[in-house]
Amino acid sequence: MADLKETVLSFDELEAIRLIDSEKMEQHKAGKKMKISQSTLSRLLRTGRKKLADAIINGQAINIQGGNFKMAQPRGGRFRAPAGGGRGRMGGFAAGPGGICKCPKCGYEETQVRGQPCMNKKCPKCQTQMIRG
Repeated sequence: MADLKETVLSFDELEAIRLIDSEKMEQHKAGKKMKISQSTLSRLLRTGRKKLADAIINGQAINIQGGNFKMAQPRGGRFRAPAGGGRGRMGGFAAGPGGICKCPKCGYEETQVRGQPCMNKKCPKCQTQMIRG
């Protein structure tokens, strides 16, 4: 990759493309989620898509950086570990078997299968990524 030219894509451009193209979210909803106007979202989509297309067509590496974002603060104060000791995505424990996978878009639900995380499934009705319900 050291020999490749680089195209820099901002986190904001990537998030706009992810919400619109991957999550199939409407622009006004995506703008609200990102806390930006629809016209700003449209500009980010246009510039981000152009950069991606140019990088793919010209065989360039894509470097994702910059943008305006806020990191979530851990629970329990500034220097204390969150509940569960700060280990793992779920605060140190898995959600466990017997749960429900739910579509955040259409509300479709199905039983979660052990060893198959909900986030790895797509809704059979609308093709949106499922979440743990």
